[in-house]
Amino acid sequence: MADKDVSMNPESTSGYLGRQMLIAMPGMLDDNFVGSVTLMCQHNDQGAIGITINRLSEFSLGEIFAQLHIDCEDETIRSAPVLEGGPVAPDRGFVLHSPHKGFESSMQVGEDIMVTTSRDVLAAIARGEGPDKYVVALGYAGWGVGQLEGEMLQNAWLTVEADSAIVFDSPLPQRFTQALDRLGIKVDRLHGIAGNA
Repeated sequence: MADKDVSMNPESTSGYLGRQMLIAMPGMLDDNFVGSVTLMCQHNDQGAIGITINRLSEFSLGEIFAQLHIDCEDETIRSAPVLEGGPVAPDRGFVLHSPHKGFESSMQVGEDIMVTTSRDVLAAIARGEGPDKYVVALGYAGWGVGQLEGEMLQNAWLTVEADSAIVFDSPLPQRFTQALDRLGIKVDRLHGIAGNA
């Protein structure tokens, strides 16, 4: 599950799961996604890519800066948490951020969310010149052609429209329940077994 290494292509068309958040159902068997909320960045005829937004990694942003030899004097920025974006390429960084043009490798995810994979966004953040809001994640979730659609048919995920307030502003422990709230569902009402009509 979510193990296919696919590349983001801003020129490719977005499928029906683009700009959605995936909410793991209680019956999720993959430990990488139990209790997770994943922002879909791309869904097309080549597969799907998402960034999990509610799992803390063991790294701080300052440690990422140090590895990339980026200087940052602001301790508030340096101490910011870094998320586990998914099990694929855990050494690859992704920055989800509010709209901010000019970075080398960026893609629009929604009206108010972009994803950038180039180093220049981190350098701008370190200088205090980056996007107003941002989340840094290591790794991503990737699905091959038809893989995610198959998981949807097996009731592994619920979907809800991407919400920048959840992505950027909600405390990590509340993101799962807040995503469910957008669907009008309470977590104690979820069941691991569901049927298909």
